[in-house]
Amino acid sequence: MDKNFVVDKEKCVKCGLCTKDCVSAAIKKDEEGYPQMADPLRCIECQHCFAICPKGAISILNNQPENAQNIEQTDSENILNLIQSRRSTRHYKRMNVDKIIIDKLKDMLNYTPTGCNSHKLHFSIIDDIEVMDDFRSRVNKDLIKILNSKPADLLSDTIKKFSKYKDDLTKGEDVLFRNAPHLIVVSAPIDSPCPQQDGVIALSYFELYANSLRLGTLWCGFVEAILKLFPTYCEYLNIPDNYMPVYVMLFGYPNVEFKRTTIPKPYEFESVKIKNLKTGVFDKVKRIFWNFVR
Repeated sequence: MDKNFVVDKEKCVKCGLCTKDCVSAAIKKDEEGYPQMADPLRCIECQHCFAICPKGAISILNNQPENAQNIEQTDSENILNLIQSRRSTRHYKRMNVDKIIIDKLKDMLNYTPTGCNSHKLHFSIIDDIEVMDDFRSRVNKDLIKILNSKPADLLSDTIKKFSKYKDDLTKGEDVLFRNAPHLIVVSAPIDSPCPQQDGVIALSYFELYANSLRLGTLWCGFVEAILKLFPTYCEYLNIPDNYMPVYVMLFGYPNVEFKRTTIPKPYEFESVKIKNLKTGVFDKVKRIFWNFVR
C-alpha cells in the first residue's frame, strides 16, 4: 500500500517533527536521520507529516507542499462573533444560492475532521430549487397520507411527533422544510468508528462557514426522521448502500436579518481538582444509568 511518501533531502533538516507527530508511528528515521514511511499499513493518511514540515520537504499521497495553503493567524474576535451571531433561519428567499458559493461550501467540507481519519462521509446536496420543490412535495404528500391512514394510537412514536402538525401540513404549510431552497444530507458508513459524531461535526463546520457567506441554515430533525421512516428517499438522495443518513441541514439566502446576538443563559462550568474517589456501589449504578439512558 504505497503512500507516495517522498522526502526532498535538499530541503529536509532532519528536525524529526514529522516522526514525532505521526500518530500511528508509521514514519521512522532511516540510518541517515531522514524520515521514511516505515510501515505504510499503519498510515491513516492524516497528512500531519505533510502539514508540520517547516521546510516543505515532504510530499505524500501525490500531494505537493507548493499546492497547499500556508496557515495564517485567524482573527479570534471575528470567529467568536460568528459563533455568537449564528441563528436558526426559518425564512428564506425563493432563489438558488450562487454556484460559486455552493462550490466553496463543498470544498470546505473536505477539511472536516472524522474519527480515525476515516474520511468517508457522503454529502447529498439539493442545490436547485426545482428539485427541492419536487422533493418537498413528495415528502409532504407521503407524510399527510400516512397521518390520515391510521388512528394516532397505531402510529409509530416517530410519526406521532408529526401528528400535531397534521392540520398545518394539510393546509399546505411547509412545516418540515420551512420553504428553504436547498438542503444537505450527511451520511456515514455503518461500519465507521463514529458515524453520528462525524456527521454532526461536518454540519457544524458547514453551518458556520455558510453563515460567514451570508447564508441562513437550519438543523432539520424532521427531515432526518423522514429519511429513516421512508427509505425510498435515501434512494432519491443517492445515499450509497451501507451508509446511514446522519442529519439534515436546510440552507439558502435568508429572508430575515438579525441585528444583534442573543444573551444566553450560561451553562454550568466546573473546575476539576485532584480528589480521592470513594464512590459507593449505588452511586456507580446511578452513574452507569445516567451515562447510557436516552
